[in-house]
Amino acid sequence: MLFTDRTEAGQRLAEALAPLAQSDPVVLGLPRGGVPVAFEVARELGAPLDVIVVRKLGVPHHPELGFGAIGEGGVRIISDDIVRRGGLSEADITEVERAETSELLRRAQAFRGDRPRVPLAGRTVIVVDDGIATGATALAACTVARAQGAAHVALAAPVASPDAAARLRGEVDELVCLSTPPGFSAVGQWYRDFDQTPDEDVVALLARAAGRPAPATASEVDVEAGGVVLPGELTTAPGGGAVVMFAHGSGSSRHSPRNRSVAAALNRAGLGTLLFDLLTPAEEAERASVFDIETLADRLMDAAGWLRRHAPGPLGVFGASTGAAAALRAAAVAGTGIGAVVSRGGRPDLAGDLLGEVRAPTLLIVGGRDPRVLELNRQAQAELRCENRLDVIPEATHLFEEPGALDEVAELARAWFTAHLTDRAG
Repeated sequence: MLFTDRTEAGQRLAEALAPLAQSDPVVLGLPRGGVPVAFEVARELGAPLDVIVVRKLGVPHHPELGFGAIGEGGVRIISDDIVRRGGLSEADITEVERAETSELLRRAQAFRGDRPRVPLAGRTVIVVDDGIATGATALAACTVARAQGAAHVALAAPVASPDAAARLRGEVDELVCLSTPPGFSAVGQWYRDFDQTPDEDVVALLARAAGRPAPATASEVDVEAGGVVLPGELTTAPGGGAVVMFAHGSGSSRHSPRNRSVAAALNRAGLGTLLFDLLTPAEEAERASVFDIETLADRLMDAAGWLRRHAPGPLGVFGASTGAAAALRAAAVAGTGIGAVVSRGGRPDLAGDLLGEVRAPTLLIVGGRDPRVLELNRQAQAELRCENRLDVIPEATHLFEEPGALDEVAELARAWFTAHLTDRAG
C-alpha cells in the first residue's frame, strides 16, 4: 500500500479508527512526522489532539540500547534488567536522565508553547506515528501514555514492518496498522511524498486543532529606510493581522535577546513582529548616531511605510531605552499609521517637545529599581495627551534581568497591543 503523503495516510487511518470515536478518545501524535497523520485522525474522529514527547534513555556508549524512557509530567520508566546487564551506576542513570529531561522540556515547550497537556486519566488514547520501523519510540510513547493515566492505549500507524507489528501487538491494548508489507525496509518507501516535517508545521497543526491562531512565520528581510538598507526579520501574523515593530536601544540590535524574547511572546499571541537594525555597522560605531533620536525616528517612519507595503495591517511599536524616544517621535507624526506604543525601560523624555503630539495609546514599563529612569518616565507621562499608563515592575532593574521580570514585560506588552491593535481592528 503506497500513500501519497501524510495527510492522505491520516485520512485513511482515520477510517480504520472510526469505531474508537465512540469512546471519547484523545489523539497523540509522535513528533515530528506523526503529527500531520494524527491531525487528520483527530479531525475525523472529533477528538482533541496533542503531541506526546518522549525521550529514550540510552545506555552510555551504546545509546541505541535503551534502559528506559521519560515523558512529561515526571513519568519515568526504567528497565531494571537492562540497568543490571549494562552495569549502570546511579550516577550513570542520573547523568543520562538529566540530559534527556532538558531536551524533553525544550521540545515540549517548542511544540506546545503555553498550552497545557491534554489530560489522559481514564481516557482512551490513540498514539499515532507516520510509520513504525523498530517500534522502540512508539512503544515508549504508549508506555508513557499509560503511566499518565490512560485507560486504553491504541497504537496506530499507516505502515509498519511485519516484525515490529508482531512484537507490538502484545505490548499495547490495540494495534491499528493499514499495511505490514513483507518488503519493508524504511517508512519513507511507502510514501510518494515523505519530506521532513519542520517544527513550525507541528506547532501550526497543534494550534489549529486547539482552535488557536496559527503561529506567524519568519523571514529575513531588507528594510529600506533613510536612504540605507537595514537587515531585519519579519514575522508575519496569520491573516494579515497586526505587526509590532521593534526599536532597540543604544548598543543593541535586532539580535537583542530581550527584545527577541518579547517578540516571541507576541508571536505566540498571534501578532506579527519586525526586528531590524536602526543603524548600519559604521553608524553604530559612532556614539553620536546612537543618540540621534531624530534620525532614528525618521528611519522608524520609513520602516512603517515599508511595512504597509509588505505586511499591511494595524501597526504598533515596542521601544527600549533610546528606541522608545524614537518610537514616540515617530508616533507623533500624522500619517505613520502607528496605532500603539510600548516603552520598556525607555527614555521618553528624549522625544522632546513632540511628546504632547503623540496620539497612539502608550504604555510605559519601568523597573522599580531603576529610579532615575522611573522619574524621567513620570515626568514624560505628565506631558502625554494620549491614552497612557505607567506600569512599574517592583523588583526589576533597568535591563529587567531578574527572574520573571522580562516575562512580565512581555505579558504587559501583549495585553496592550492586543487591546489597542487586534481588538479595535476587529
